[in-house]
Amino acid sequence: MTTITATLPSERPHMSTFSQITLSLFWLGVSAHWTIILITTLPAQAEMIGGAAVRGQTLGTVLAIGAFLSMIVAPIFGALSDRIVTPFGRRRPWIVLGTVMNLLGLYGLATFARANDMSSLPLYIASFLWVQFWNNVATAPYSALIPDTVPRAQRGSASGWYGLMTILGTLIAALAPIYFTTANGTTDITALYLFTGGVLLFGMLGTVIFVHEPPVTRKPPPFVFVEFLKGLIEPLKDNDFRWVFMTRFLMVMGVYSIQPFLLFYMGSVVREFTLFNALTARNAIEAVSIFLLMFLVGALPSSIIAGILSDRYGRKIMVYISSACQAAVPIVFILFAPNFSITALLGLIFGIGYGAYQSVDWAMASEVLPSEDDYAKDMGVWHIAMTLPQVLATLMAGFLLDYFNNARPTAQGEPGTFGFTVIFAFAALYFILGTVLVRKIRKVR
Repeated sequence: MTTITATLPSERPHMSTFSQITLSLFWLGVSAHWTIILITTLPAQAEMIGGAAVRGQTLGTVLAIGAFLSMIVAPIFGALSDRIVTPFGRRRPWIVLGTVMNLLGLYGLATFARANDMSSLPLYIASFLWVQFWNNVATAPYSALIPDTVPRAQRGSASGWYGLMTILGTLIAALAPIYFTTANGTTDITALYLFTGGVLLFGMLGTVIFVHEPPVTRKPPPFVFVEFLKGLIEPLKDNDFRWVFMTRFLMVMGVYSIQPFLLFYMGSVVREFTLFNALTARNAIEAVSIFLLMFLVGALPSSIIAGILSDRYGRKIMVYISSACQAAVPIVFILFAPNFSITALLGLIFGIGYGAYQSVDWAMASEVLPSEDDYAKDMGVWHIAMTLPQVLATLMAGFLLDYFNNARPTAQGEPGTFGFTVIFAFAALYFILGTVLVRKIRKVR
């Protein structure tokens, strides 16, 4: 197969602040979309469908199946967007199509879940798979827009805006359940899904209208499936790409050993939701929202500051600091008795680490991409480092959570809480390994 090079201009023009903001605007919608689903609606519906005894496995199964599909879809549609040139660009048509079809899946998630009825689970999973598929049709090509459009000297600041939009999307997701929770403590899940679709649509329109893709100066190579499969392995032969992949893999393993089960932790372990004797949440969903708000107080400034500082002082030092903050949180969860005020403060610390890591990690990945002709495909391979851990971590953590909670029941015969200690211990291990192994990356300072 003939290799065709220089499909994009090697020197991108300087990007204005407005252009960097609109470039990342779609990620605001995607962040809000997945945070609402993964933190609030999916855990609540998994417990509603399966009951407390198997809620971890029910949630883990749904998430793992969806993440496995995402792992397959993202590289394929990333590669297709590298090679299919339209009058509207290579990336934008996929972003529009994927978003519109995604909205139909949200309707299914809002409709098919029924209380204490495992027979409703197949249709619910099918809706979640639909959402995962089409969301990846949009986001895999979208992930290539930063290396497509941003000059190398600005990738730290552009990644900072990406991180900031991720955090702002999380802020929207944190406030939405509070708004849709009534005075009697009931949260309107259907309204949450409608709101989620609106935010996703807003972000998509902002990006596709204002972002102008650079012209393709030479015809891209054709899509050949056998070559595509070989190409999935090629990026991992590069030492630095491989270690960036592995460190992100471990960090996401840590996040997904805790994040999907946070609602269960609030309802089963914390239980009392008074914050500093001043504010009381009406239910576990609102308690999670308060946790996320504290998380954002830390993440908002760190996401933009870390990206800028990494341009000046290097990526690695920012990754070490941010990863250490994240590793400390599950350790404190294990060592200290549950208290909502302590839990909220841990959300603040985790937010500082998470916001900084997200902004710097994207810049680090963009600097070690092996091929300029295959940005979207290579970013799709890197994307596997985010999706494969969701398959593994949620399945394993869901099983361990139910197994150890049921092995140590309460005096009333209900599932206990030891399972949370177990999954937090695994999360701490993943975070520590993900921090230490960053030193293996050579090209990034």
